[in-house]
Amino acid sequence: MSWLNRIERRLEPFAIPHLTLIIVAGQLLMLVAIRFLGIFAWEDCVLMPAAVLRGEWWRLITFAFFPPTFSPFWAAFALYMIYLFGSALEHYWGEVRFNLFLLCGYVLTVGLAFITPNAIATNIFISGSLFLAFAYLNPEFEIMVFFILPVKIKWLALITWIGYAFTFFTGGLSAKLMVVASVGNFLIFFSGDLARRIRSGRRRMATQADRIAQQSDTPMMRNRCHVCGKTSQTHPQEDFRYCSKCEGEYCYCSEHIRNHEHVRAPKTPGRDEKE
Repeated sequence: MSWLNRIERRLEPFAIPHLTLIIVAGQLLMLVAIRFLGIFAWEDCVLMPAAVLRGEWWRLITFAFFPPTFSPFWAAFALYMIYLFGSALEHYWGEVRFNLFLLCGYVLTVGLAFITPNAIATNIFISGSLFLAFAYLNPEFEIMVFFILPVKIKWLALITWIGYAFTFFTGGLSAKLMVVASVGNFLIFFSGDLARRIRSGRRRMATQADRIAQQSDTPMMRNRCHVCGKTSQTHPQEDFRYCSKCEGEYCYCSEHIRNHEHVRAPKTPGRDEKE
């Protein structure tokens, strides 16, 4: 998308390398600080716009590094997944576009959160858009669910989309806005590619339909009565046959298969005289 390319050129001097590693390290440090050291209370680290307006500006930073869970085992697994998805996208897109992707997710989440200032927002939907982006670009990638069952990531992404739809239609306004932020971030970067795929799919389906129609029409048009001109297309119930006594491939309907003048090949004068 040209407008994205223009923004990337302007942001290139400010791109942060290894941003995925920085985010994972920050979430790990905050997990230790909250869960084990008790330095912070988790309520003071999440994004609450009303508290930000009261002067608690640090929430705009700490919520970006809020850990995915406080269970050490599942936190380790979740942080590994974030590093896996993020580093793959950073390598695929480059540092600038990956920075822009996370920045758009951050801005959308913060901006929409201020519509419901007393609600709590976390970075879970930013991580969700990261997962959806990776799954879109690598649909055949396999993840070992519960470290046993291999599942292609496209099916997990489908479950995520269903979960987003369920949250949007059943959740409160704050939840709806967070879903919009996550999906909006995804669409900003993939809407153009999705539109191209849809157009390409339509053209492919139209081409296949034309090919099937041509293949189905060809044998039907071959069955044409040599006498009356009936075809298997105009008379699909008719029984067409080829006469073995005619010299050449001549087809006849049931009425004329036994009631027609047999076709003979034209005689060659020089050969006939010799015979």
